[in-house]
Amino acid sequence: MSKPDFFPTQTEPMLVRLVQSIAYWVGRFKYQLKLRVSEADLGKIRDLGDARVIFMPNHPTFDDGLVLFLLSAQLGEIFHYLVAYENFTAQLAGFLQKMGCYSIRRGLGDRRSIAHTLDLLKQERSRMVIFPEGGCSFQNDAIMPFRTGAIQLPMQAMLAIAKQEGQFPPCYLVPISIKYRYLKAPELIIQQSLKTLEQKLEIPPSDPEPYGRLRGVAQVVMQQLEAEYNLTPAADDDWNDRIEGIRNRALSLCETELGLNFPEDFPLRERVYKMQALLIEKADGEMALDLDTYEALYQTTVRLLNFDAIYDGYVGDHPSPERFIDTLTRLEREVFRVEIPAPKGLHESWLRVGTPINLQDYVAQYKGDRQGTLQQLTDAMQYEVQNNLLDMIYHP
Repeated sequence: MSKPDFFPTQTEPMLVRLVQSIAYWVGRFKYQLKLRVSEADLGKIRDLGDARVIFMPNHPTFDDGLVLFLLSAQLGEIFHYLVAYENFTAQLAGFLQKMGCYSIRRGLGDRRSIAHTLDLLKQERSRMVIFPEGGCSFQNDAIMPFRTGAIQLPMQAMLAIAKQEGQFPPCYLVPISIKYRYLKAPELIIQQSLKTLEQKLEIPPSDPEPYGRLRGVAQVVMQQLEAEYNLTPAADDDWNDRIEGIRNRALSLCETELGLNFPEDFPLRERVYKMQALLIEKADGEMALDLDTYEALYQTTVRLLNFDAIYDGYVGDHPSPERFIDTLTRLEREVFRVEIPAPKGLHESWLRVGTPINLQDYVAQYKGDRQGTLQQLTDAMQYEVQNNLLDMIYHP
């Protein structure tokens, strides 16, 4: 039986409440994760009453969906979640749908998902989670550009209600900042990860200090990638030049193999999502790729997403344990070929709620300048999320 093109929500409130009642323990013991959120922040959400709410969090890890579910449990609310299509496996699809999740095929104009989003937003007291970065950044306290679609859909839904009922209803965009912190001996986690990577790469520790060892591992991985892609860096290339060269070569190879051609200013992440969508189509179609080619291309797209936002200086500029572990986790994905490494230890997700924005206040402006208004609101959400993340660094 072929996989459906779309998975709608099939929310079962009683089951959601049951799972919420045990979510703390599941998070604590299965995922080694705890939620930290203040009563003041919870109060900002409760104060919105029965209005429709769109939560707009940053997306640093694959645990973020669980974090938002833990938040829903604390609030006693049922959320809807826009989730990447790839997560709806045969084992998980039914459960995710019953928890309020529905699919989005990134890289495509997924009309069924968009229509379902609009329908859900029109429901009374709708609570929806949309990650406006569009995918994981794998960075604990830095974000990627937000996309305007996360705001365009709620605006369209509220305008449709206004056309039918004669009044634009209150609908709030709520910026959510998520930052992780390890609670038990992060230094030991770093040492163990470095040791495991060095053993796999068959290299000795390159420095007595963890940061020097991290750079030693990264140097070997970078050299391996350059050899794989037949790249010879120029003598004056710094690490960021070399990282960019690897990204560009990997992109070029995938685009050539798949017969794609993107404008130069087309974002890398959007290119990768389109390539992954095409790979899914080719997996079952008449023009199916051979298995080795398919695997090589898919692993390259995973690699591109893994290293999309990485740059030399991420750890050096602010060498926190979390930034160390972010980078080590990226390297583990590459070296061990795993998409989701196992949890490294007990950690908490610190969640901060920013100032909500009511779309009602922007209706007239939107009718006069749609794109400008969407970009203004998107920038405001992104600024609030990033600013709160920075504040969480310096005021823990």
